Amino acid sequence: MAKLAGVSPMTVSRVINAETNVRPATRDAVNVAIQTLNYAPNRAARSLAGAGQLRVGLLYNNPSGGFLSEMLLGSLDQASRNDVQIVIEKCEIGDDHELAVARHMIKGGIDGIVLPPPLCESPGLLDLLAQAGVPMVGLATGRAGEGGLAIGIDDRAAAMTMTRHLMDLGHRRIGFIGGDPNLSASGARLAGYRAALEGAGIGIEDGLVVDGLYTYRSGLDAAEQLLDLAEPPTAIFSSNDDMAAATVAVAHRRGLDVPGDLTVCGFDDTVLSTAIWPELTTIRQPIADMARGAIEGLVALLRRQRGGDDAAPEEPTRLLDYTLIRRQSDAPPRRRPRVIEG
Repeated sequence: MAKLAGVSPMTVSRVINAETNVRPATRDAVNVAIQTLNYAPNRAARSLAGAGQLRVGLLYNNPSGGFLSEMLLGSLDQASRNDVQIVIEKCEIGDDHELAVARHMIKGGIDGIVLPPPLCESPGLLDLLAQAGVPMVGLATGRAGEGGLAIGIDDRAAAMTMTRHLMDLGHRRIGFIGGDPNLSASGARLAGYRAALEGAGIGIEDGLVVDGLYTYRSGLDAAEQLLDLAEPPTAIFSSNDDMAAATVAVAHRRGLDVPGDLTVCGFDDTVLSTAIWPELTTIRQPIADMARGAIEGLVALLRRQRGGDDAAPEEPTRLLDYTLIRRQSDAPPRRRPRVIEG
């Protein structure tokens, strides 16, 4: 709303609260924006600085159950610590359902919103929140929305770390299953994989790179495609644990031993990584800690605005540390060709 009216969020607050120190032309511009957006004033705008419990929305449609559970754990924990009421809504995929849900939250007086992937990079949703003057935090992304915050990890560096680990084991034909190509994290992980191979002087074969969608189903299809190659990879690095688990399932169905015949590694270190056999070597992305940081950062931003400070945060993007967790799904490549008896 502030963007549409061409004023600051605090000016919008003053108009909503019927304060007198606003020029008539400015007041008219804000009122037009309110009518255009069919906006219901939120509780933060009606409250005195620091007063009232904050209400934070969390929208999601992430296809990974493991990611979702870690995110909810961290969000609910930090909301309790900050005495914040959290409103959780699932968005269906397609038909701009996320926009309808966001509008409903705005009308209901939500103070701010946390967006995990893929919603954190939805142009339409980010524009809607910016126009309505609703602060947001993007989770697991390096892109902060206008006037908002972002919290994540260095996905490119993490993917380089895993790819170098596989090369240190002796692998040279390393398959890569990418994530949703519309997300910045997916591009960063692919870039890290490529940079590590190029740094070692290993040529990159297009056939060894297959797109996935962060779903188990897409992982099955991608693994089949990689293992159907005339010269299949000796290791497969998947952009999340769901697709890595699917790769292990495909290998088992084909009679391949993991990691004897095929090394499989994932990304995220969700519960799934230790719920399958063998347990996955993976990159630990601190999802729960990122969710805690998202709630904490959003609360600080909202309280700063309630206090009349329109200044943008000093660090709109915050990166947490990642860790390579080695378990039982990786090993050096088999030295001799595998012989199948029968």
